[in-house]
Order: sequence, then C-alpha cells, then structure tokens
Amino acid sequence: MPSALRPTLPQPSVTKFTNCRLVRGDSLVWEDVWVSSVTGKILQSQVAFYDEFITPDQTINLGGRIISPGFIDCQLNGAFGFNFSTLMNDMSEYGKQFRALNKKLVETGVTSYVPTVTSQTRDLYHKVLPYLAPSGSSRLASAGSESLGAHVEGPFISRTKNGIHDISVLQTPSTYSDLENVYGAANITPSASVSLPVKMITLAPELGQTTPSIIPGLRSNGIVVSIGHSEATFEEASAAVSAGATMITHLFNAMRPLHHRNPGIFGVLGTVPDSNFPRPYFGVIADGIHLHPTTVKIAWNAHPDGFILVTDAMHTLGLPDGRYEWLNGRGKDWIVKKGGELQLEGKGTIAGSSITLIECVNNFLEWSGASIPEGLKTVTATPAAMLGLKGVKGVLDPGTDADLVVLSEDISGGKRHLRVDEVWKFGVRVFGGASG
Repeated sequence: MPSALRPTLPQPSVTKFTNCRLVRGDSLVWEDVWVSSVTGKILQSQVAFYDEFITPDQTINLGGRIISPGFIDCQLNGAFGFNFSTLMNDMSEYGKQFRALNKKLVETGVTSYVPTVTSQTRDLYHKVLPYLAPSGSSRLASAGSESLGAHVEGPFISRTKNGIHDISVLQTPSTYSDLENVYGAANITPSASVSLPVKMITLAPELGQTTPSIIPGLRSNGIVVSIGHSEATFEEASAAVSAGATMITHLFNAMRPLHHRNPGIFGVLGTVPDSNFPRPYFGVIADGIHLHPTTVKIAWNAHPDGFILVTDAMHTLGLPDGRYEWLNGRGKDWIVKKGGELQLEGKGTIAGSSITLIECVNNFLEWSGASIPEGLKTVTATPAAMLGLKGVKGVLDPGTDADLVVLSEDISGGKRHLRVDEVWKFGVRVFGGASG
C-alpha cells in the first residue's frame, strides 16, 4: 500500500516501541514508549504492565531510530493547492479542501498546526474562521493533522511593513469592538458552548489603542498576541510585551530592522526577563530565503527557549513551479513559484514559502550547530508551550497526546539530515511503516 493514511485498517489498542531513542528535553534517551489508540495518549508503561496488567498488542523494534513528538507549525497559510484565505461560493467545498489538506499535511510530520489567514475582508473572516476552529474532542486519527485554532495575521498591521498584504484592507484599531466587527465576535470572544476559532492574532503594537487596551483584552480571552508587520520601536515592543504579547511573527521579516541605537522588536529578546516582562517566543522561517543562515543562528543564540521554527508556507507547497492565483484583500494577485522562492508577480516581494517543517529543521541543524533534540524542540515542546498546550502536546510524557514522528538520521559529508519515516496520530499509525 502506498505511504498514505489508512483510516479503514484495524489498529492494535496498545503499541510498544522499543530499541528507539526518545526526545527528552535536550537529550536523546534509549527508552521504550507505549501508546494507546483507544485513549490516544502515551501510557505510563510501568503502571500499565504491573498495576493494570496490560500487555502490548504489538511491539515495534525501531532499530535505533528517533521518536519525536509530532511537529507543530504555528504559521501555515495553506498547502497542496488550498489557501486558507479563500472565499468560496459554496463554503462546503472549503471544508472539503481543508480536510483533504489535513490528510496530506500529516505525512510531513506535522500532526498539529495553526492555520493562518492573512489580511482580508470582514466577509471572508466571518465565513472561513469557523472552519479553522480547534479540532477539539473529535480526536480522529484518520482526519490527519489537527487544527489548534486559526492564526489571523492582520489586518491591524503597519501600512509600511505590509509585505504582500493588501494595503486597502489594513485598519487601525481603537477598541476591542473593532476586532469583533472585523473577525466576528463569536470568533474572538468566548462563550460557554464552543472553543474559540481564533488562537492567535498578529498585530502591530504601535497602532491606535492596540497596546493599552486591545492586547490585554485578547489575552484575557485566551488568545495569543503576536507582534508583527510592525514599525514598533524597542520601547513600543517592550510595552506590548508588558501588556501581554507573548509571540513575535516571523522575526526580522516585515518589521523595523535592528539598529544599534534602537534595536526595535528584536531588542526585547535581549532584555532580562522577570515576572512582569517574560521574553516572548518568536517564529523563524529557515528556508534560506527569508533569513541568512547567520541571522538564524543569531536569533537562536539570543533566546533558545523562545525559538520556534515556522514554514509560513503558501498553497504552493507541494505544487510544481508556476504562476498561482492568490486572493489578496479586495483583489487578486499572482504568486510566482520558482524553486523554493515565491514572489508577488510584478513586485518582487517575498510571498511566503514552499518549505516543509522537517526541511526547516534540517536547515536549522546545519546552520546553528544545535543538537538534534534542540532542533526538534523548536517544532514540538516550544510551540506547544507558546500555545498553552504544555502537558498536552509537544513532549513524550505519559498522559500527553500520542502524536509521534519516527525519524531516520543520516550523516553524510558532516551534515545531519532527518527523514520522516512514520507518523502516528493519537496512537494510530497514519503514515509510513513496514507496509508503506
């Protein structure tokens, strides 16, 4: 059978992986791990065997390969021909294409992600955001990769740091109600019955009343606030962090550049953290186009515990080189894909990426000199902590979700290269394996 999702095959209830190296913090340890396809969780093997008299239904010898927690991508605009920022006449087709993307995306090792919607019109937000809500209690391995809730990047961003975002839809917020009007109140203001569709919002903190009132309001509603597409000075960025911003969107890109007299947003990573000013997490696109390899290494050394690799991939991920339509605010543009580089046609502006998260990890390992567990932490434990999912995802501890990636390690020419061999979601193998 081709390497693909196998939703119809019966699955053993308990699987034991042995002869494998597990990612534990910043180390690789030789240790067995047990998972349950019934609970979708990692089991405490000693308790299962000695106290509950459970024995594995199958034991898999991995021959020394690595088991990582499932990857988490915190900025994905689309993939395999589907763009999350798309308004369709028949929105049921949107849902169909979204589900198809999830089944393909999981094969890259991404078991969970934050689908990103760019600066768009009010009508688009109101219609698409409910589809991108957290998968929640469904917990279906056969569904593939799991949405953790949407990331809305704009339209409350700087007109001079807009990147490829349509300037005509950008806005300056005065009150929280301005955000509710644009995104839809049900999408950003909690109710007792449903999870919020929006998990994270990128804002320029220097605009309007963003820092004094809107950032605290979003944080109180459980939404991650990220600084991005911004002209913020160091002082303005610091004020935003003090107000509750905990993330920086694609560090260095679409923001005031580092200057020796005013380090801008990057400067907050060099401050001494305390209870009132924790240094924020930050996303880095390691595709070799958005940032120079040395810049990636500088960011890593500045604040390793906040470093998160993201793809910022567009719907061109997985597609051949060519010219692709993109709904941009009130109009349409064309994105030209040539190799790994995407540009907005006629403008030469970088338009996201077409890289996978495992490729980002491999680039990062080569450029930074970090260890394999340190590299994998940037796409597992660190993004999970940023999203408030510590103890649920991103680690291989008992009781956490059994989202796993089995990796082979190749070393040639002094370079380390990781390859995704298998992917397990909620204790069920959904990609790869001996029959793949």
